[in-house]
Amino acid sequence: MVSGRQHLPSMTALQVLLAVAERGSTSAAAESTSLSQSAVSKQLLALEDLIGSPVFTRTPRGMIPTEIGLIYIEHARTALKAMEDAALRVARLKPGPGVLRLQVLPIFGDRWLLPRFVQFAEQHPEIDVQFTTFVLPTQSETADGIFRFLIAPNKGETAQYLFGHEVLIVSAPSYWQKNGIPGTIDELAEGVMLEHPQTPLHWQHFAESHGKPDIAVHHITRFGYYTMVIRAALAGQGMALIPRGLILDELETGRLINPNGFGYRSEYGYWFAKPEDISPGASMRTFEAWLMGQAESMRD
Repeated sequence: MVSGRQHLPSMTALQVLLAVAERGSTSAAAESTSLSQSAVSKQLLALEDLIGSPVFTRTPRGMIPTEIGLIYIEHARTALKAMEDAALRVARLKPGPGVLRLQVLPIFGDRWLLPRFVQFAEQHPEIDVQFTTFVLPTQSETADGIFRFLIAPNKGETAQYLFGHEVLIVSAPSYWQKNGIPGTIDELAEGVMLEHPQTPLHWQHFAESHGKPDIAVHHITRFGYYTMVIRAALAGQGMALIPRGLILDELETGRLINPNGFGYRSEYGYWFAKPEDISPGASMRTFEAWLMGQAESMRD
């Protein structure tokens, strides 16, 4: 009985296969694989000899995958991704200096995390922290930690609550000077509300939380980004519902004012999530301890 392992292509051959499929020629594949064109051709011929069938049809327009080639290309992607993921997981288990890949919401990173992160970077220069605002579905890389704005942890993740449940109605002093300091929700509803449609912090939620779901605000101005909502509030263009943790400095300096404590407790909040199938390494444990210390100092 012949073992199937004797007929498995090498990782280099699979990399060459994908490179040729993506670029259409051995010369272009040589550039992306850091191999010579001769070496690419030899790997490809060896692979076809192993399979016993051509994986590409050579045409004047380039190399076109055959039906058999398409099958191998599909599974080569899966195999290489699996090996890349394995290498990343092993690297995360190694003690000492390491790389942390963090997926961060832009508004959270801009207004809360990055202003504080300089402290962590100075204390732990041995940890290389890399930030991204999103991860494409085609990327093999999985973030070590993800900052999310949600009600409860997602399936397949463990998460710790940071802040965000305490939401305040705020605007610049100039807005309240122009419209007057409201004493009731009815007076508050006479103003202009600034909102981002996809962020679940709206007047309706505020009114419902105070038992007055039928009270509508006089006017709503919507923005495509939540950062624009905050900037518009700072400019006195209207009032906005903002998690207190995102505007601590503005509240302290008086650039934003929360009249009579108007606000509500939202179900949503900022969480730090980690994939359940990735064991946290030393670098992650160090970062997480620092992060939770920062969050604990400003609890709702």
